Amino acid sequence: MNLTPREKDKLLISVAAMVARRRLERGVKLNYPEAIALISDFVLEGARDGHSVEDLMSRGARVVFLDQVMEGVAEMIHDVQVEATFPDGTKLVTVHNPIGPRLGAQPAPQGER
Repeated sequence: MNLTPREKDKLLISVAAMVARRRLERGVKLNYPEAIALISDFVLEGARDGHSVEDLMSRGARVVFLDQVMEGVAEMIHDVQVEATFPDGTKLVTVHNPIGPRLGAQPAPQGER
């Protein structure tokens, strides 16, 4: 199988995202590369499925939550940028503040996190 460098990158992201999903299923918190891979894979697959850039930017910020990552990971990730292939061409998708609390989650008391 002959893959282009771009196809190899997508495959690596996909495999890393699979590992991240399995770890989440076992209750293991994600590290930095796993969180990035899961968000990136969501964007790549969403683009392939025909979702809009705006939709992926919004929904991409609800893929990984604070309680699913190791301490300090959320603070390291301010934006995730993914070059994704849409039906009308390749576009850069930026997910801002991609890791946050779950909707309806109570904020942690001061000093706890």
